[in-house]
Amino acid sequence: MGVPDELHEALKHWGIGPLGVKMGLRFTELTAERAVATMPVSGNQQVMGLLHGGAHVVLAETLGSFAATIHAAPSGYAVGVDINATHHRGIREGLVTGTATALHLGSRLATHEIVMTDEQGRRLSTARITNAIIPHARD
Repeated sequence: MGVPDELHEALKHWGIGPLGVKMGLRFTELTAERAVATMPVSGNQQVMGLLHGGAHVVLAETLGSFAATIHAAPSGYAVGVDINATHHRGIREGLVTGTATALHLGSRLATHEIVMTDEQGRRLSTARITNAIIPHARD
């Protein structure tokens, strides 16, 4: 599943989901403040051979949502309410790295900026996601 052993405990309740598996996501870091994962270009291209813009957004949303969920746990969970992305550069092959950095970790909202880069460190896209923090219902 692309999850390092030290992250198994954090993800044991959720996994990474079937879309993340299909797209080849591999987590390398996962905290509320910072989350990092890679994704291959191969298999995730649009018809012109470039990495699909939606693939950038899937990587960004996965990273931001997982980081927000860790922030919300154990008393709540995160639900995405807004995401946007700007694509700066195309890529046809190789590995993309997404790095989510917390901009705001509050009691009701968590916002992360996610930067996708190529193997040379060049910025491919920038995304921002805001998640609502929902408390678990009390019995």
